[in-house]
Amino acid sequence: MATTKQEQLVKAFKELLKGENYGSQAEIVDALKAEGFDNISQSKVSRMLSKFGAVRTRNAKGEMAYCLPPELGMPTAKSPLKQLVLDIVHNNVMIIIRTSPGAAQLIARLLDSLNQTDGVLGTIAGDDTIFIAPTDITQIEETCSKIEVLFDSV
Repeated sequence: MATTKQEQLVKAFKELLKGENYGSQAEIVDALKAEGFDNISQSKVSRMLSKFGAVRTRNAKGEMAYCLPPELGMPTAKSPLKQLVLDIVHNNVMIIIRTSPGAAQLIARLLDSLNQTDGVLGTIAGDDTIFIAPTDITQIEETCSKIEVLFDSV
């Protein structure tokens, strides 16, 4: 069974990101064009990065580069993300999650998909730390507990 052009593009895209050598979307576009995908655009690459949960992190050379998380696709509460969450604490104003290096943006994206009734107003993610603004600080213990349950954390 022959593979479609789209399947070939996805395979080439994933292979490029495995190398962790591309720090910008333009570089990914150029690399895909060099592999024969002439109709690729920056917006298409952007959508693919989002679809597969790619994040920018430091590679072995210390340069910022796009990479794919171990689990491909949009994270869900059933994904094995709990191994990426190292610690969840709060200071009565903000909830802080420490993650494995490069995992914070992936985890924050999942948390941002919760609505305000779940207690999460919004997140800010770095490389390995997430700051969560709770909807109501008087309910911060409950919100923290909900997040811990979400990741089966301590």
